Amino acid sequence: MNDRRNFLKTACKPFILAAFSIPLLESCSTEDETFSSETNQDNNAIIPREPIIIDISKNTFNNLQDVGGWLNYLEENILLVRISEEEIRVFNNSCPHQGNKDKWSYSEGIFECGYHNNRYSDNCTGSLTCYEASLVDNILTINF
Repeated sequence: MNDRRNFLKTACKPFILAAFSIPLLESCSTEDETFSSETNQDNNAIIPREPIIIDISKNTFNNLQDVGGWLNYLEENILLVRISEEEIRVFNNSCPHQGNKDKWSYSEGIFECGYHNNRYSDNCTGSLTCYEASLVDNILTINF
């Protein structure tokens, strides 16, 4: 009987913590929280990047030809959205909630991460890191 009691004392705590604590500890983010995938894990320093120059007339960027078009450009870890004929906004594609990069959707000025349905505005004042970008003819220059 003592063996069973000792077993329950030692086995139940880890089981209960494993079963209930993880969902309780994990929470969804809001626009106020931030996560940056461009930091060095050792000292949280921002890793500098060279500017990117993109010719949006290439087939890869067809979605950006019309206002409201967007693209998750995984090769450079950025989200691009055509705001107007003269403006394309560029954001880091790392979700501020948990850093996921590959399941984005976009509609009516809102990016939504498909993992936990967190939503972020395209206005450069929310949690998504917004980069400076300039568009001249079909050439988009992005500065980090």
